[in-house]
Amino acid sequence: MKRHEAREKALQVLFQLDNTDLTVEEAMSHIKGQPTNTFYEKIVTGTAEHLEEIDAAITQHLEKWSLARLPKIERTVLRLAVYEILYMPETPKRVVLNEAIELCKTFGDDSSSKFVNGVLSKFTEQ
Repeated sequence: MKRHEAREKALQVLFQLDNTDLTVEEAMSHIKGQPTNTFYEKIVTGTAEHLEEIDAAITQHLEKWSLARLPKIERTVLRLAVYEILYMPETPKRVVLNEAIELCKTFGDDSSSKFVNGVLSKFTEQ
């Protein structure tokens, strides 16, 4: 599984976990397709484990928005990307930003990628 595919599957798992009582393992079992890999498992479990810190970091960079008001897809893409930015420094921030934009183009609407780009740009400027 390539990293882009891993991110797509991780996004689907994290999307399921948002506002449900599923465990990470249960949500991961619902995603069909290729066998998992270490990167996929790391970004799913890492995002879930560090959710409070990730949400706090995102909230600091939102202007005129609250995390709860964000559409679910944007919130999930931001969480996944911010996890990589904060906890996986070996991945270049530019790669994380580009991947997040691509995920928004695939799963969100026309404005999703622009919004996510604006928020994540603040993380890459740090």
